[in-house]
Amino acid sequence: MNHAPFDLIIENATLIDGQRNPRYGADIGIRGDRIAAIGSLKEAQARERIDVAGKVVAPGFIDAHTHDDLALLQQPTLPAKLSQGITTVVTGNCGVSIAPVDFKGGAPIAPMDLFDPSGEAFRFPTFGAYVAALERAPASLNAALLVGHTALRLDAMDDLSRTANDVEIARMQSRVEEALEAGAIGVSTGLFYEPAIAATTEEVIEICRPMSRVGGLYCTHMRNEAEGVFDSLEETFRIGEALGVGVIISHHKIMGRPNFGRSRQTLPLIAERMKKQKVCLDCYPYAASSTILSWSRAQIAKKVLITWSRPHPEFNGMELAEIARRMGLSAEDTIADLLPAGAIYFSMDEEDVQRILGFEPTMIGSDGLPHDARPHPRLWGTFPRVLGHYSRGLGLFPLETAVWKMTGLTAANFGLVDRGVIREGAYADLTVFDPDTVGDAATFEDSERASTGIDRIYVNGTLAWHQGAATGARTGRVLKRSRGS
Repeated sequence: MNHAPFDLIIENATLIDGQRNPRYGADIGIRGDRIAAIGSLKEAQARERIDVAGKVVAPGFIDAHTHDDLALLQQPTLPAKLSQGITTVVTGNCGVSIAPVDFKGGAPIAPMDLFDPSGEAFRFPTFGAYVAALERAPASLNAALLVGHTALRLDAMDDLSRTANDVEIARMQSRVEEALEAGAIGVSTGLFYEPAIAATTEEVIEICRPMSRVGGLYCTHMRNEAEGVFDSLEETFRIGEALGVGVIISHHKIMGRPNFGRSRQTLPLIAERMKKQKVCLDCYPYAASSTILSWSRAQIAKKVLITWSRPHPEFNGMELAEIARRMGLSAEDTIADLLPAGAIYFSMDEEDVQRILGFEPTMIGSDGLPHDARPHPRLWGTFPRVLGHYSRGLGLFPLETAVWKMTGLTAANFGLVDRGVIREGAYADLTVFDPDTVGDAATFEDSERASTGIDRIYVNGTLAWHQGAATGARTGRVLKRSRGS
């Protein structure tokens, strides 16, 4: 037994361990970056002690779906995420990763411009170069990285309007191998987006073929989340089955009024396939999505808010209908005038959101876009909104279940060993919050507001957030998946 003093003892905690066990009272002793002891530590020696009576101590939250690839380098304290209790982000989603891409000064096409409309940030011709940059300049929280299919297509193809040929597929396979060797945990696709629409199911399978040998996850923004959602689910299952890898259905949702309520059918379908293969899913707790601006997406939305417009930044944050009125144009012509641009689309049903969120195996992911001028409130509010509005307020599930959906479940699905749980030997990624006041403050009108009730955040044993601000500590790491996951 190690009798050396602890670096930190957190006293009088109410522990929620990330495994859906009932909460209980205990002290936590930390040495270095690990939890060294749990129990009564009143007599133990420690360099620092804090009393958190009345507060919950949970594993640091894991954001299952982010676009923080560039923010990790440009905004390394990531206040939008730390302020929610998030200690790990999964990046490179929707087929959109910052590597391996080098635009050599050219402007990126959508949706790659969600990172940087100028293209200057795309300076990583290999995935390993991006990992090395993160390790040279660590962020305040951990990151698990996906390599994006759209990025691979941009790297290998001169015409994205067609299916890749054998030579291009071979190049993309080699890029996938390099990315997995460098530390990527899998491959993501955004088959919904124009640069990837022409990719067939077979193209995706072949590009991802290296994962059949070395492991990894297939994460997808499916081809269709509206009337074609069932065909898209079947395509997703088929890809995972062909590769022999786990699949993650990104931000599962049902889009468009004619499709409202179809989660009553999609969730049983997903549950049935979970019995036959590894299938996971995440969602965000809002009935509005956010991505690049397009007429096709605006047509099925009740309301559209502009989050950024490169030619018309004066309209950032305004409703499309009001902009069209001011410009004296139709909605379709207004959109053409605003491009390139991003938008929030109110095109989901709250009952579907609650049904998907309440589905037992659903993880939590923010899908926030940190480079939007007027971002969706999910960037700042997702995790406390689940804890406050949906768990405490609506009683959709107990607090222990809410925490599990954003910690232990996510760590297990992504193969992040010793993360997402409170137990001896696990990494000391910890979130301290007030269960009575935790909640989101960001709104669609004022979207960059820190949530309430988040007290302290520890990342790898170091205090990263306290008294409503980042401490400046940058002890985050690039997390690698465990082999076989």
